[in-house]
Amino acid sequence: MTTVSGGKSPVRWLFAPAVEDVPRGQAAAAVFLRVLLGLMWLDNVAWKRPPDFGEESGRGLFHFTSLAVSDPVFPPYSWVVEHLVLPNIEVFGWGVLVVETALAVMLLTGAWVRVAAALGVAQSLAIGLSVAFAPNEWPWSYMLMIGAHVAILFSSAGRMFAVDAVRSGFPARRLAAIWGAVAVVVGVYSVVRSAGDPLAPLGPGLRWADLSLGLGQYNLAGGVVLVVVGVLLLAAARGGTALLGRAAAVVGFAAALSLFAQIGFTDPFLGGTATSAAFLLSTTVVALAVAGARHRSSPGD
Repeated sequence: MTTVSGGKSPVRWLFAPAVEDVPRGQAAAAVFLRVLLGLMWLDNVAWKRPPDFGEESGRGLFHFTSLAVSDPVFPPYSWVVEHLVLPNIEVFGWGVLVVETALAVMLLTGAWVRVAAALGVAQSLAIGLSVAFAPNEWPWSYMLMIGAHVAILFSSAGRMFAVDAVRSGFPARRLAAIWGAVAVVVGVYSVVRSAGDPLAPLGPGLRWADLSLGLGQYNLAGGVVLVVVGVLLLAAARGGTALLGRAAAVVGFAAALSLFAQIGFTDPFLGGTATSAAFLLSTTVVALAVAGARHRSSPGD
């Protein structure tokens, strides 16, 4: 496990790439845990739906947040939720959606891993203080979530399959190839499964609902966008110019932005959810890292 060392201030250490030299097995285990946590946050952003985040229906984020009042864990926190959070759920809900989207993106891509881990500790604590004493909840779930993020915070979880590795000078080709291949597979799957209803407001996507595991839902249009992003990343991985990485980033970001602008307000043209938007943002972050690496590296990198 790594510590704050090397003369770095805590802030500089937090933002530095988490790539300390550790045994390969230890690094691989940390990466596995990081990606697992990223997938957890990725799936769970889907039910944070604007504009009222469940206030009118009494479900969703509003319902689970209100459990801090009906089944209090820490009374001062319950007071804050009752008097500040719930009356302003529209603002609070967007904050949660942004934070959890950032967690999914940063942990999956391995970008600023320690910042993501610290944010994950805080968000896991907030969730635990809201729901840990509610019926049918298991308080240990939230203690384990906190512990898992603490483990990532002091690990070398950015050394493999990560933007942090690219930031520290490692080649970007493998990261681009992996993300490009995943995007193409998810995109092709979505296109094929959308044949019966190509512009459905909620496409089939690649998701295992029973396990709360998936990479988003996309209709035919969303699937095509993913294929385009994936092909651009694969081309960049095979020695393309930085322009290919930037193009992939622009397409991914525009698609994600369109979903965030439409979800909860109208039927998304790409047939996705906030999980879909977060996955597209992940491809954007990887594409930008690849473009930056190609800009500063030799063609043989």
